Formats: sequence, structure tokens, C-alpha cells
Amino acid sequence: MTAPARILLADDHALVRHGVRLILDAEPDLTVVAEASDGAEAIAQARANDIDLAILDIAMPRRTGLQAARELARLRPGLRTLMLTMYDNEQYFFEALKSGASGYVLKSVADRDLVEACRAALRDEPFIYPGAETTLIRTYLDRARTGGPLPARPITEREEEILKLVAEGHTSKEIALLLVISAKTVERHRTNLLQKLGLRDRLELTRYAIRVGLIEP
Repeated sequence: MTAPARILLADDHALVRHGVRLILDAEPDLTVVAEASDGAEAIAQARANDIDLAILDIAMPRRTGLQAARELARLRPGLRTLMLTMYDNEQYFFEALKSGASGYVLKSVADRDLVEACRAALRDEPFIYPGAETTLIRTYLDRARTGGPLPARPITEREEEILKLVAEGHTSKEIALLLVISAKTVERHRTNLLQKLGLRDRLELTRYAIRVGLIEP
């Protein structure tokens, strides 16, 4: 018999991880071998464990699932990733594709779709939750066909990391330690963020981070 696929499960809610683990471990060809409660821990677990698939919640502390997926794509090019989210959101969907994710699964129907999505990802096939193809793929193709702009991230990956940490309440010194950069560099990025996004202060940065799903309200 073929050994079951080894899965890393990352979600900041322990109850969600428990429920998803029950679904996956009930399948003979799937097994959860590692768990993480935020994006940074997910990256560390992927380094430490031999895994075939990472299932990442989009909205997590320290690093989002999308940030973690982009980093894992650089660290482990052959690793498959799935995004698990409560957000039925076009922007998140396109960002998931850009991050290299194989699929996008809504938490509300995870009991129905997640096992199928895992198997598709492990076969190196894409999985899109039912109902998304018509609206999301048509939108993407129409924009590409007409030369219209595809959804773009208004800030860089580094600025996104810093924005998230600022919104979570970390000081510039703490952010510098977490990202292994200088506090002066953090302040420069923070200033650039305010200018780029047309915002005035930390409170407005936090509101923006909530609006785009970097942190939960």
C-alpha cells in the first residue's frame, strides 16, 4: 500500500484545526503530521517536517497564509499548498493563484470539498470551490483578453509583512527583531506605506489591514 500523504495544517483557531484534522485523518490516503497556529510557525514546521501538502488559513497572526505560501514556494518548490478561508473574495482568490496555491477551499464547506481538494493538489491539479469558476475565471479571462488590469497588490511583500505586524500592535523595534532588519528600515517602510495608501496614522493602517484581510477584526 502507498503511504498516506503527509499534511501540514495551519490555522490560528484550535477548534478549526481539530475539526479539519478529523476530516483528513479519517481518509486512508491522508494524514496530518504537523500543525501550526500562524504563518511563521507554518514555515518553521515545513522546514522541520517531511510534508507533501500544506493547508493554510488565509488570515493568521504574524504571517498570513498567503505570505506563508509565497515563502514556502521559494523554500520548497515541489510542495503543494491549499488555501483554507472563510472569505469568498475575488482578490484573495487571485492572490492565492499568484502565491502558487493549488486550490482555494471555503471553510463553510470544508467537510464537503477539502478531501477532494487535497487529492487534486497531490495530483498536481487545481481545485476551485464549486461556483467560483463562472465568476472568478471568467473575470480573469475577460480582463486578460481585453488588456484590462488584473488585480494587483498595491504594496510590496515586505511592506505587507510590516503592515500586518504594525496592525497587530508590534513596535518598530519588535518588528525589526522579527524580520531581522533595522528599526530604521521598519520606520522607512512604515512611512512609505502611509504615503502609498494615503493614510495618516497607525489606526488607519490597522483599519486598512482588517479591510484587506491581513488581520481579523
